[in-house]
Amino acid sequence: MPSFSAYRRPVLAGLLVATAALGTQCTHSAQAVETTASGTNAGPGVVQPVVVTDPVRYDTDDPAIWVNHANPAQSLVIGTDKDSDGGLYVFDLKGKEVPGKTIHGLKRPNNVDIGYGFPLGGQPTDFALVTERETGLLRAFRLPDMQPLDHGNLAVFEGDAAGERMPMGVALYTRPTDHAMFAVVSRKTGPKQGYLAQYQLADDGRGQLKMTLVRKFGAWSGNKEIESVAVDDELGFIYYSDEGVGVRKYAADPAQGNTELALFARTGFAEDHEGISIYKTGPRTGYLLVSDQGASQFRFFPRQGTAANANDYPELRMVKVAAHFSDGSDVTNVPLNAQFPHGLFVAMSDNKTFHYYRWEDMLGADIKEVK
Repeated sequence: MPSFSAYRRPVLAGLLVATAALGTQCTHSAQAVETTASGTNAGPGVVQPVVVTDPVRYDTDDPAIWVNHANPAQSLVIGTDKDSDGGLYVFDLKGKEVPGKTIHGLKRPNNVDIGYGFPLGGQPTDFALVTERETGLLRAFRLPDMQPLDHGNLAVFEGDAAGERMPMGVALYTRPTDHAMFAVVSRKTGPKQGYLAQYQLADDGRGQLKMTLVRKFGAWSGNKEIESVAVDDELGFIYYSDEGVGVRKYAADPAQGNTELALFARTGFAEDHEGISIYKTGPRTGYLLVSDQGASQFRFFPRQGTAANANDYPELRMVKVAAHFSDGSDVTNVPLNAQFPHGLFVAMSDNKTFHYYRWEDMLGADIKEVK
């Protein structure tokens, strides 16, 4: 799941808008939704993708967008194929699998996130970090060539019970004050307190990643599980989905403590709370998008909270999408090409594909505010 580096800021100053202009009324649709023969949703009010990727072998789970800051039109979408013989797929902006780049043979990869400019071997390095559930490891691959950046030793939840060492969600956090980078990891099951772990990343002296546990934190309801994790670097917050309960918020900097700051999105969801993505309209404004998986829709919340309370998250709107039973998602506000002039939203669909949506289609009539 996503983190949000400096390279995901808008490259056009005109994209900076105030979310407050959108109001606080949630839009709900009573229109019927159909499932097509291809396993996607259709009907009035359902937003359709402009690109659907080539299918993976088994089971799509989570995408991450790598923004090529030197040439945004050459950006890539990295997506997991969740199986014991799973993979990490690489797609271009047309949804085509990039020949020779996909990593096969991963042991049930779940979630993936992107790190930018991390110093490895004396060079700033972009990389994809993915959870490998059946091995209890994180795996790292350099972007865009997908060469491995770990020695197969990035073990998580070491010392915990065997059943509590299966990583699922991952998000990267870069601390603005010193540019230290951390991986925040969730798991299939764990304790009621300390469900997530946070690791600081470093160069092992051979140009590969190593990591050190800095804390375990985070409440779990005990209801289902915690998979999706997202980090807002600039505001310094971690969000994660406690499935069937809501979205929890914590400080991203371990020095700020482990107190829960908010629990929101608690009502209206058809089934599980899943993927969380953050679209930025300004330095402190934007949207949190949360997958309402059972309804195949995404619910919008204000990134900055409200003027009265930064930890208050009223629902702003709901958008039904063609992606069926969507789990993971990612979004960028960077204009990528003529097809995605205001950014790209990617959602997993359970028919072995990922869907690419134009941001203006997701935002609907309110695109008039994105100038």
